[in-house]
Amino acid sequence: MLGVLILIGLVLAFLLMGIRILQEYERSVIFRLGRFTGVKQAGFKWIIPGIDRVARVSLREIVMDIPSQEVITRDNVSLKVNAVLYFRVLQPEKAVIQVENYLYGTS
Repeated sequence: MLGVLILIGLVLAFLLMGIRILQEYERSVIFRLGRFTGVKQAGFKWIIPGIDRVARVSLREIVMDIPSQEVITRDNVSLKVNAVLYFRVLQPEKAVIQVENYLYGTS
């Protein structure tokens, strides 16, 4: 009897460990044993614990401040230029697989 309860508890713990809930603005890139298997949409998802790895990517627009830089024009006038960058991820699998850190790469 005790063995059956322990087995049920372990199975229940295994099932609960694989639960993932994604927000509407998120996508998750799933890797099974290191191999890309797909992109999951928002909602309640279950993965195989210990076998699947999840990389979450936000699809919201990201605002990044670019540090000001000093520029010299052709007529030797010094200018200080600063900018703000707005971007968002359209293809989460490429943002995770093809670029090591897409946030740093964008900056």
